[in-house]
Amino acid sequence: MKFFEKPSSDLADRVPPGQHLAKGFPVLTYGDTPEINTDNWQLTVSGLATPKTFSWQDFMDLPQSEFTADFHCVTTWSKLDVKWRGVKVTDFLKAIEVDPKAVHVMEHCYGDYTTNLALDDFAREENFFAHTLYGEPLPAEHGGPMRTVVPHLYAWKSAKWINGIEFLADMELGFWERNGYHHRGEPFAEERYSMR
Repeated sequence: MKFFEKPSSDLADRVPPGQHLAKGFPVLTYGDTPEINTDNWQLTVSGLATPKTFSWQDFMDLPQSEFTADFHCVTTWSKLDVKWRGVKVTDFLKAIEVDPKAVHVMEHCYGDYTTNLALDDFAREENFFAHTLYGEPLPAEHGGPMRTVVPHLYAWKSAKWINGIEFLADMELGFWERNGYHHRGEPFAEERYSMR
């Protein structure tokens, strides 16, 4: 059975250059998969923002939304129309106080993974914190109990096992960015690797 296929020409506006469509939902992870239950999960807000810690219930009390989004991995596969449930980043931002000097964020995760985003890339209406995948609790291998999903950038920017958002005055590089990946990661521009 073929796990990947070339996209048809009518999908050119949805499938970035160099990508193949995945028939399943591949799992790529660096290091061990953290196992965090919802009783112990927390998300902290730090940096150029009023410090705040969200429990799982705090997050469930925020407005919940359904999402259907395409998902593009830098390793050249894409999955279309993935169905999620979670909290819009824009709704999350309404629940915290961010200093106007903040222009970047660092996403922190269980397992010590980090990835950076410009605040303009983070604070978009279509981005969300996901806790449900295809109607089921988000599995640990896909970043459960909670991950971010940033559909307009490569999937390493959609941090698995999210547990902190740090607001920054300047760009700082996260894990993969320090190891040669592009600081932004826009799929249609094929921003896979750093040019430095």
